[in-house]
Amino acid sequence: MKWTDVQEIAMALTDKHSGIDPQYVRFTDLHRWVTELEGFDDDPNRSSEKILEAIQLAWIEDAAE
Repeated sequence: MKWTDVQEIAMALTDKHSGIDPQYVRFTDLHRWVTELEGFDDDPNRSSEKILEAIQLAWIEDAAE
């Protein structure tokens, strides 16, 4: 997974952190959790607030389903 795989990352976060409400996750925690996902293989420094926001929004949508 790369930072641009927003939907795939969101689904993986839903599976791994099912008891967490993604709406209240701080970007510092989100960044760490994404980089710790199995299969994540991208430079941790390539993320941005915009990318993290997109992942968080996709995670909120995925968790609501």
